[in-house]
Amino acid sequence: MKQPLFRKVLIANRGEIAIRIQRTLRELGIQAVAVYSDADAHASHVTRADEAYLLGPAEAAKSYLNQDRLLEIAAAAGCDAVHPGYGFLSENATFARRCAAAGLTFIGPPPDAIEAMGSKIGARALMQKAGVPVVPGTDGKTQDVGVLAKAAAKMGFPVLVKASAGGGGKGMRVVHEAAEFERAAGLARGEAEKAFGDGTIYLERYLERPRHIEFQVFADAHGNTVHLFERECSIQRRHQKIVEETPSPVVDAALRARMGEAAVAAARAVDYRGAGTVEFMLDAHGAFYFLEMNTRLQVEHPITEMVTGLDLVRMQFEVAAGLPMPAAALHPVQRGHALECRVYAEEPARGFLPAGGRILLIRHPGGPGVRVDGALRDGLDVPIQYDPMLAKVITIGRDRAESTARMRRALAEFVILGVPTNLDYLQAILEVDAFQRGDLTTHFLAEHLADWTPESVPLPDEALAAVALHDAAGPRVGAGATGAQTSDTSVAATPWTALGAWRHANGGGRS
Repeated sequence: MKQPLFRKVLIANRGEIAIRIQRTLRELGIQAVAVYSDADAHASHVTRADEAYLLGPAEAAKSYLNQDRLLEIAAAAGCDAVHPGYGFLSENATFARRCAAAGLTFIGPPPDAIEAMGSKIGARALMQKAGVPVVPGTDGKTQDVGVLAKAAAKMGFPVLVKASAGGGGKGMRVVHEAAEFERAAGLARGEAEKAFGDGTIYLERYLERPRHIEFQVFADAHGNTVHLFERECSIQRRHQKIVEETPSPVVDAALRARMGEAAVAAARAVDYRGAGTVEFMLDAHGAFYFLEMNTRLQVEHPITEMVTGLDLVRMQFEVAAGLPMPAAALHPVQRGHALECRVYAEEPARGFLPAGGRILLIRHPGGPGVRVDGALRDGLDVPIQYDPMLAKVITIGRDRAESTARMRRALAEFVILGVPTNLDYLQAILEVDAFQRGDLTTHFLAEHLADWTPESVPLPDEALAAVALHDAAGPRVGAGATGAQTSDTSVAATPWTALGAWRHANGGGRS
C-alpha cells in the first residue's frame, strides 16, 4: 500500500470547508482531526472527523483564532500537518511560522508570501515591479489626511479609500466629493484598526462599474507556476461575493492569456507555493488592474474543480509534501461552464441580517451536474458567532445556459426549514435579464435588485416543526405475519397521529 502524504492532519477551521478537507483526506488515507468551539460541539465537521478536540468558548478569539490551543491540540493528537481552510488563520504568517517551528507542515504558502501579499500597499509595489498593472493611487507613505485629500483632488473624484490590511470590504469607503473625504478616511481608518489592528490607509482611483475577475493560481517547489483559468465574481453585496462562475462571460482567449500571464507573474514575484487567487478589476474597455492576492484556498474553488476535473485540496497536500503538480494541472483544460451560489442564514426582509437557529428540516438538491458543499443536517444548531454561510450550490453544464438552468432547479429543490435564508434572493438574481445576458458589474445588485423584497410570508415555527415531524416520522412500521417488520401504509405517521410534544391544535398544542 502506498505511504500516505501525511499521517494525521489538524483542520484549523469549521463547517463546510472542514468537511470538504476531510473528504479529500479520507481519499488519501490520512486521518482528520477536527477542532470545535462550545457553539459547534455537535457540528457535522466534528461528528465526521476521526478525532475531535474542544478549543474553547464560542467567541472566535478564544477558539478558532487561539493559536496556542490549536498547536497544543496538534501536538497532543500527534498531527504532522495543519490545514487552515479559509478565513480565521489561513492568511496569518505568524501562525504559519509557528506551525513550522512546532514541526508541523502548514498546508498553505510560505509565511513570507503571506506577509508580502497581506499588505495591500506592499503588494501594489511588488506588482508594479513585476509588471502587473495596478490601479493608479497613493503609496501609503503618508497618513496625513490633509495630504491625502489633496492627492484625491488631484486624482479626481470618485476615489476609493482602502485599508492596507483590509479584506472582505472592511476599511473601504468610496468618496464622491472633497467635502466627504475627511469623514470617509476617518471611518475607513477606524474600521481597519478595529478589524485588523492596523489603520494604515491609501487611495485608489475608483473604477466605475468594473467587473471583478480572479484567477486561480497554483505553484509547486519544482519551478511550476500555472493558472487554472478565471472566475467571474462581480455579483457582490457589501463587497462579499454571492454568485460566481467560470468561465467569465466576457473573457475571451486573448484576454485570458494576458490576465493569466499577469496572475502567474504575481505569484512568481513572491515565490509562491500552493493554491492562491490573484484578483483583478476589469473595466468596460478591457483594461485590467491588480486588486489583491488571496494567499489561500477560496470559497469558490469548487467551480474551478468542476471545469478542470482537478481536486485543488488534494493538490494542496501533494505540493505541501514536496510533490510536483500533476500533469493535468500543468496543462489544464477547461470543459463546460460552472456556477456557484452561496446560501446564507440571513433575513432578506430585514436588511439581510445574519440569523441563527435550529435546522428543523433540510433536503439537498441533486441530479446531473449538481454539487452541494455544506455542513447541515436536521436538528443542527446554526450559531450566530461565525460567518452565516450555510452551504454552496454548484452546477455545471455544457454551456452557461445549461448551468444556469440547473442552478435554478437546484435552488428550487433546496429545502431549509428553521432558519431564514437567501434562497429566494439567489433565484431572483438568476432571473434578471442582465444576468442572463452576462452583463455583470460589481454594482449589479444595487442596479437591479435594490428594491427586492421576499414574496413569501415566513411560516410560523409551529408549521415548520409539523412539516419536519411529518417528514422525519415516515410511515408506521408494524409486524407482518412472519414477524418481519413491514410498512403499514394504511396508517401513516403524521402530525395528526403523532403523540409527541408537537400535535395538531385539537391535540393540546405545545406541551
